[in-house]
Amino acid sequence: MSQRNTAPRDRATIRRTLHWFWWVTKKRPFATFMAVFTSVTYTALLTYANAWVMGLIVDRVQAEPVPAERVFDVFMPYIVALLLVNAVGQACSKLQDWSVMKLEMNGNYHLARLCFDTLSNQSMTFHTSRFGGSLVSQTSRFMNGYTGLVDVVVYSLIPTIASIVCTIVFLWPASPLFVIILFAMLVLYVVVAYTMYQRILPLSAKTAAAQSKLSGVLSDAVTNILAVKTCGREDYERQLFDEADREAMKAEGISMNAMMRRGAMTSTIITLIMFVTSIFVCGGNAWYGISAGTLVMMFSYTYQLSMRFNYINSMMQRMNRAVGDAAEMTKILDEPRLVEDRPGAPELAVTQGAIDFEHLSFRYPDASNDDYVFRDLDLHVPAGQRMGLVGHSGSGKTTLTKLLLRLSDVQGGRILLDGQDISACTQQSLRRSIAYVPQEALLFHRSIRENIAYGRPGATDDEIREAARLANATEFVDRLPNGFQTMVGERGVKLSGGQRQRVAIARAILADCPILVLDEATSALDSESEALVQDALQNLMRGRTSIVVAHRLSTVAALDRIVVLEDGAIVEDGTHTELSRAGGTYESLWDRQTGAFLEGE
Repeated sequence: MSQRNTAPRDRATIRRTLHWFWWVTKKRPFATFMAVFTSVTYTALLTYANAWVMGLIVDRVQAEPVPAERVFDVFMPYIVALLLVNAVGQACSKLQDWSVMKLEMNGNYHLARLCFDTLSNQSMTFHTSRFGGSLVSQTSRFMNGYTGLVDVVVYSLIPTIASIVCTIVFLWPASPLFVIILFAMLVLYVVVAYTMYQRILPLSAKTAAAQSKLSGVLSDAVTNILAVKTCGREDYERQLFDEADREAMKAEGISMNAMMRRGAMTSTIITLIMFVTSIFVCGGNAWYGISAGTLVMMFSYTYQLSMRFNYINSMMQRMNRAVGDAAEMTKILDEPRLVEDRPGAPELAVTQGAIDFEHLSFRYPDASNDDYVFRDLDLHVPAGQRMGLVGHSGSGKTTLTKLLLRLSDVQGGRILLDGQDISACTQQSLRRSIAYVPQEALLFHRSIRENIAYGRPGATDDEIREAARLANATEFVDRLPNGFQTMVGERGVKLSGGQRQRVAIARAILADCPILVLDEATSALDSESEALVQDALQNLMRGRTSIVVAHRLSTVAALDRIVVLEDGAIVEDGTHTELSRAGGTYESLWDRQTGAFLEGE
């Protein structure tokens, strides 16, 4: 993609980033005002008022000799003025630090919440196409970008603007010509610096993207470290990381070279400014009758201002980095939600648990227009029925359960719970009505107690223990040194597969939802663990509308009803006894899993 095409998009991203940064800044108007006021006052007093008083002292000394006994009489007003200027200036310096800390603490708090709310409310389609580690890194850089921008604006940009104003105010009466020439060169400096800044900004965004990719590669390898080690692929992952690291270094190098070229050009202009100033200082008294004190002020102010402008190079670099670091999260914040509640959506109230899929049509957002998983699917599940969903891989079993949970929205038709369209109700109330137990238990790096109580945080210890008992979890929890307070590790790695699954089932039992979805909940377990989990699932399904997705048909054989899916369509529907004798897909699958097909050979 050409830079011509990306530039408008980059500028739009910059505007949106600054919009978010201003959104959090204006939440603290007093701190914002104090940051600006103290920066201006601090610069005016310590940099300019100090030099102005010293210029008056030099002129007084030059006017006539002052006897030793009259030093304090003559110079006491100047001494008091310097004392006041420095005392107030230092106070402003501390207030400046306070206001910056307030802005940054407030900004980080609100930006972190904004990012969390955005990420947690995005669809599963969004999350499955991204590295979790990259999202964490982008969130961190977004917050750091705000902190960096506040620092550079308060400590560099505002003082620079204040320096320009003070230089005009103090030097214009003494030498308007000098001020005009000085600011003509400063305008040239700003034009050159800004032009090069515009060219460098896309490079900073590319650098941030390369860093995000590097974080994602690292996160992916660390998260799946067991697979890396058991497959002996450390060298391969190291190669992937090295390639991403080199790309990041290359992007950093290109950005650095561009900034160095800009620095060389702007430094040349600063040198020219100081050359012109030295001429005015040397000839100012002879040509224009400028006093010695004013000449000292002229050199001091110009030097201070040129140093401020000299730091514009690093200032714009830091602004560049701050905005570039935040750019990727800004794009995420502006992404539309694929699944979103309607304005004023009511809470879903499920009492019976009847489920209806009416004329359902669905395709994934990244699929072609004619690549539908379901076309005009109809399925009714009466309240309290235990229904199995079976079929070959890719037939749409898991997709159907994800649509019931509204992790994606359908393109046609609707899904009803007790006659209520789930797309018209809030997502949270929908999911609180459905207990979901997937193939891989979803556990947090928290205690067993916290993981079980996740679906019902206010549960008592007795209720948590009873749920664990029904899930056959107490038999291993009670053997642990810390019992229910045992930390399970990231994603529950300290527990076996069967133990993790029983904790997840205990969570579902405690949640006590009217609808239950089991997605391959026993497929990855050994026979002993499966027997315990199956017993726990029987307790869980009792009295609930249940949808059980299974490849292992023994899991669904005892259910009230079995539905067979093939290419997104229902090809068979009945009990195990009926389907195992029908001579269709289910019988074929059953014979293969039980070994019956061998008997006919």
